[in-house]
Amino acid sequence: MKKFPFLFLLIFSNPSLRADEGMWLPVLLDQLTISDMRANGFQLKAEDVYSINNSSMKDAVCHFNGGCTGELISPKGLMLTNHHCGFGQIQSHSTPEHNYLRDGFWAMRQEDELPCPGAFVTFIVSMEDVTAKIMAGVQDTMKEAARNKLIDKNARELEKYNTRGGVDAMVRGFYYGNVYYMFFTQTFRDIRMVGAPPQTIGNFGGDTDNWMWPRQTGDFSLFRIYADKNNQPAAYSKENIPYTPKYFFKINANGVKENDFTMVYGFPGRTTEYLTSFGVSLIQKTTDPVKVALRGERIGIMEERMIADEKIKIQYAAKRNGTANYWKKWQGEIMGLERSDAIRKKTETEVEFIKRVNADPVKKAKYGTLLTEMDFAYQAFAPWEEAWCYMNEGCFSVELIKFAQTFQRLIDSSAVAKPNQAYIDKTIESLQKSATGFYRDFDRETDQRIAVAMFRMVSDGMNPVHQPPVFAMVRTKFKGDWNKYFEAIYKKSIFADRDKLMAVLANYKASGWKKFANDPAFVLSSGLYNYYTKNIINNWVKTNDEISRLNRIYMKAQMEIFPDRRYYPDANSTLRIAYGKIKGYQPRDGVNYNWFCTLDGVMEKEDSTSLDYMVPPRLRSLYEKKDFGNYADKKDGKLHTSFVASNHTTGGNSGSPVIDAKGNLIGTNFDRTWEGTMSDVNYDVSLCRNITLDIRYTLFIIDKYAGAGYLLNEMVLVK
Repeated sequence: MKKFPFLFLLIFSNPSLRADEGMWLPVLLDQLTISDMRANGFQLKAEDVYSINNSSMKDAVCHFNGGCTGELISPKGLMLTNHHCGFGQIQSHSTPEHNYLRDGFWAMRQEDELPCPGAFVTFIVSMEDVTAKIMAGVQDTMKEAARNKLIDKNARELEKYNTRGGVDAMVRGFYYGNVYYMFFTQTFRDIRMVGAPPQTIGNFGGDTDNWMWPRQTGDFSLFRIYADKNNQPAAYSKENIPYTPKYFFKINANGVKENDFTMVYGFPGRTTEYLTSFGVSLIQKTTDPVKVALRGERIGIMEERMIADEKIKIQYAAKRNGTANYWKKWQGEIMGLERSDAIRKKTETEVEFIKRVNADPVKKAKYGTLLTEMDFAYQAFAPWEEAWCYMNEGCFSVELIKFAQTFQRLIDSSAVAKPNQAYIDKTIESLQKSATGFYRDFDRETDQRIAVAMFRMVSDGMNPVHQPPVFAMVRTKFKGDWNKYFEAIYKKSIFADRDKLMAVLANYKASGWKKFANDPAFVLSSGLYNYYTKNIINNWVKTNDEISRLNRIYMKAQMEIFPDRRYYPDANSTLRIAYGKIKGYQPRDGVNYNWFCTLDGVMEKEDSTSLDYMVPPRLRSLYEKKDFGNYADKKDGKLHTSFVASNHTTGGNSGSPVIDAKGNLIGTNFDRTWEGTMSDVNYDVSLCRNITLDIRYTLFIIDKYAGAGYLLNEMVLVK
């Protein structure tokens, strides 16, 4: 493996790395972090975590459907992940007769496992530093757009050259484009559902407890990976057999205790830990508040309509939850950034940075104006970032607008001298299919109310200079009355009426394209998207490119100016490890959270009138009998459901294995605490905690609750 000397020099200069913060590339453990991991309790070698020549933990960790993480827990390809990660597969197999979301699902025999079309898992085969190859031909004097184009060209060529024999290659940048790694991957697409608890266990607490602690959610589901007879990836076939992994996790069902070492191995999505104070301020004071306000209004409208109508309650359940997820996260992020005084701390770092730079003539020549340039760049970028938020979270949150825009390709292919009828027929077929799904969960009145509220808020909050022309038109023609404007849109638009639209599609001829092009909803949608693309996005990209350029320089400069600090790359959905300790925390004055939860908490929260807190009768019966099998804690006799630790995680770590000092599985990561969601921007060990489903609760549900204990027979439980 080629090494990046500059990076190693910087890391090696710090002799006292601290646990907790960081998402580390496993390929660099031996050089960068293994000594600190061992100092904090880890008992294995770097080779046990990541190895090219031998089986290692990396071979048991997979990227599930490109968004979550899964881990192998048996020699027969049995994969454990979160319930919310497998939700789509569980939902797709559910029917009124077999409602697996409500009742759970357990394949009592291998032949009962359900195929999951579209599901896939990706394993990392190896990683390689390809910085020199990616940077070939790149000059410091190049414009950012040209630089990015050349880097992208080099990356695509390298990926193409190295993709062969069932192994794919992908290049990813790190440290704001100062370093590049190529990842060799193998993807399996025959995935079958094995087991999942009912939502009342797998999503206990629902959105009310989302991002919160204490937490008693049994957030897990089980799948199995299948391969061909040669143990290689293959499309679904009845002839396929369970995949034999290179490595799978043994399970420590003996329990954990406070201050135990923990490690999370997974695919964290995105973090921005090295932003300047200007960047953090923009998030904390502008973008997060705008997004929170707009989503909060939408949620309120959806909830009001859901309470009044049972059909709408079903239609908008997933939409409401999806909208609320990051709405709540952003609130916690704002609170955490404020509580941790992130802007002040960043500013202090910058003051010290300038002081050290000015003390060295060479560094002053290189970096003397860097932060001033960054300040100006953010001043230029902020208005466009704010406009971007208002458009995406406001205007484009209206479903009718988004749906109407999908007809652009049909219009474009029809409004030509010689239409390609075969292409048009294919497009119509696709639109008919998407329309069926759209109308199934669409309520006209609800969407109209959301449209009125969103455009009113955008009109009041967004800088008028950046508002699309429709806003000025409504102020003039409709005297600013968005109710009247959208009443006309939804009354006249064919897109607001399923039967009318389907009838037109069924008898569509290319000559009738104006039926869609002149539709008021499409006219609005097209006008918004065109304005957004030509005005807002172009300016957003231009100003953001400058910030990207400066961030790349600032990242390199920080490493030079502060060589005694630890530098891990921001998350970008590549394989990482994070490590820390099991421990509680104090989120605010007078509040001290314990490090674990128990089944007692489930019963304390039980509320038969709330979907979030319903408890299955069988689970209550087992609790009342204290029939916990071998899964109760040996110290207090209670059934522990979850625990918190100081591992640095983010979105994408859902489903990640949580591993003890000996490399055994002790739980499955499924969330972060509300106060610590700002760890995407600013990690603070006093507040940031990841939430882990205790493996003993998982085993209890499989064995005692579901009666699927046969699955435990293929696992290896450490005694």
